[in-house]
Amino acid sequence: MFYSEDLEKCGLSVTDASVYSGVCTEIFRRESVIFHKTIYCFVHLSVQEFLAAVYSFHCHTNRKKEVLQDFLKDSKAGTSQKYIEEGPNPNQTLDTLDDFLKKIMENSLQSPNGHLDLFVRFLHGLSLEYNHSLLGGLLGLTDNHPETLQKVINNLKEMNTRNISPERSINIFHCLLEVKDQSVHQEVQEFLQSENTSEKELSAIQCSALAYMLQMSEEVLEELDLNKYNTTMEGILRLIPAVRNCRKAVIRLGGHELSELECAVVSSALQSSPSHLTLLDLSTTTLKDPGVELLCAGLQSPNCRLEVLRLWCCSLSELSCDWLLSALKSNPSHLRHLDLSQNQLEESSVKPLMGLFHSRDYQLESVRSVLVWKQWMMVPAPKPVDPTAEVQCSQSQCERRMVTSSCSSFIQHLLPSCFFSQFTTQLLISSSSSGLSISPTLHGHMTFICSTLDM
Repeated sequence: MFYSEDLEKCGLSVTDASVYSGVCTEIFRRESVIFHKTIYCFVHLSVQEFLAAVYSFHCHTNRKKEVLQDFLKDSKAGTSQKYIEEGPNPNQTLDTLDDFLKKIMENSLQSPNGHLDLFVRFLHGLSLEYNHSLLGGLLGLTDNHPETLQKVINNLKEMNTRNISPERSINIFHCLLEVKDQSVHQEVQEFLQSENTSEKELSAIQCSALAYMLQMSEEVLEELDLNKYNTTMEGILRLIPAVRNCRKAVIRLGGHELSELECAVVSSALQSSPSHLTLLDLSTTTLKDPGVELLCAGLQSPNCRLEVLRLWCCSLSELSCDWLLSALKSNPSHLRHLDLSQNQLEESSVKPLMGLFHSRDYQLESVRSVLVWKQWMMVPAPKPVDPTAEVQCSQSQCERRMVTSSCSSFIQHLLPSCFFSQFTTQLLISSSSSGLSISPTLHGHMTFICSTLDM
């Protein structure tokens, strides 16, 4: 916002003549009167961002380094200490066009809310010779030769996004389009049209482009399984924003951590209007308490439609259970299935959640936890073991309401796929009038597996 004297200092008159010429209608508008002073503001954020990009480019071409250094220092104010320690070289020069744009890009990626995204897109677009001709000599002389522009493109494709939100990474793809590089866009289009998508290896920048395209698709994806894509861990994390436009999201990172930045994206998907997610599978993904708190903020949203939440083997803590309990109590109308198994939780942490299962005020139909399987494993196997015999356990001993109706699917879920495929022909679970029957083979294998996993 500006006062009239601010505009006059820049040589802009607020007289009737300037109003009629369009200066105060197309670029600025009168907002209100405060303390008997008229306030002006830009008619749209894009106008402000474009002018900021023009001025920054002008400072670069005219070697006004102090102005640029001050800008870079201010834009880094909200940067985490972790990024400062592991991020770009602070001594990087700003002399060449490619170094200048790379430094600005790196700083924009650090923004927690993306407030520099539009600015940095304009800045890359201004590097093209065609746009220089449109603005006359306003930008000054610059090194925008084809070799320099190719360096700019290579820097964007190879940009380090460690400790950066996957949503910010998508802006790298937009900047490529601003410098008229269509290669990544075309490669992803070909990938989407191919039949064997699992064989095609995707780079990190291609994953950012794919995430954007999936987000913007008019058709909502039925399932997004990030493990089906042939890419690196960085590429998988860059795909996470696509969960906004799917009904079932499977993010199994095999022990890798889902940071607060990624959890914030998933939480945003749960809170979006409309929210399409009905199933979220984060099994085998390490979740720390701050990340779980963000996810629970999404569960509390009135827009959330999640029915199935799988947190199998996520290293959950007691505090994480408290966050889940609070979220479900504040929004009890949607979640039906909750899986907390393989988290080494104490009974005191899980029991309150199981209490919700028994309440008529909640929609929970099943709650899986390590406590359920421990109850099953209390049944001793007969000796000697007869492969054709069956071990009988009374229904009062084995039946627990939180176990889902299908016992075989319950066991298949608990077992790693490699175990289940190996032993599936030997398993026998049947129901009779005397109770639930478990084969000795099943009992022996499960005893071994559970002891190995410290159940």
